Amino acid sequence: MHKPLMSAVFTLAVMACSHATSGDPMQEDALHTAAARNDVAQIERLLSHQIQINARDASGATALMVATRANNVYAAQFLIDAGADVNAKDRIQDSPYLYAGARGYLKILNMTLTHGADLKSTNRYGGTALIPAAERGHVDTVRTLITAGVDVDHINNLGWTALLEAIILGNGSKPYQQIVDLLIRAGANVNIADADGITPLEHAHARGYTSIEKALLAAGAKTKFKEQ
Repeated sequence: MHKPLMSAVFTLAVMACSHATSGDPMQEDALHTAAARNDVAQIERLLSHQIQINARDASGATALMVATRANNVYAAQFLIDAGADVNAKDRIQDSPYLYAGARGYLKILNMTLTHGADLKSTNRYGGTALIPAAERGHVDTVRTLITAGVDVDHINNLGWTALLEAIILGNGSKPYQQIVDLLIRAGANVNIADADGITPLEHAHARGYTSIEKALLAAGAKTKFKEQ
C-alpha cells in the first residue's frame, strides 16, 4: 500500500477508536440514563471507556445534574468522586450544587460543598442556593449553607434576600421561624428592604407572623408602624 494512503487509513482508524471511547453520544446518553436510574455499576462501566463525564444532554445537564434532579445519592457520589463538575450549569442555569441546595437534598449538597461548590454562583433568578432553600423551608439546608459561608445578604433579581424570601414566600410556620432565627444569628441585615422599599419587618407584620416579627424587632429591625 502506498505510504500516504497507509497513513490516511491509520489516521481514520485512530479517529474511529477515539470516537468510540471519548465523546461517543450513545455512551454519553447511556451515562445519563444510568445516572437517572441510580445505576452505579453501569456508571462505572461506562466511565471505564473514558467517555466525557461532563457531557451534556439536550437540556444542557450533565450526568451529575441528572442524578441530582432525582436525588440519586449513590450515583451522585460516584460521579463526584470520579471528577464530575458540581458547578456545571444546564440551560436554565441550575447546577448540581444550586439544585441540591434549592431542593434540600442535603446529602448531595454536602458532597458538592466538599468538592469545590462555588458559593457565589447564582441561579436564573440571580439568587444563591441559600435563597430558594430559605423560601422552601429547608432548615437544615439553610444551616448548612450558612456554615459553608454563603452570603446571607445576597440580593436576587427580584430584590429579595434570603430573609425576605423566607417571609414573603413562606407561611410563618415553625420551619420559617427557625430559618429567620438562623439568618439573624448569622448576621443578616434585618433592615434590607425589597425593591419597593418594604422591609422584612413590614412584610412579617402585614402577614401576622408574630413570632418572626418579634425576632426581627429583637435583632434591631426598624419599625414605621405602631405596635398593637
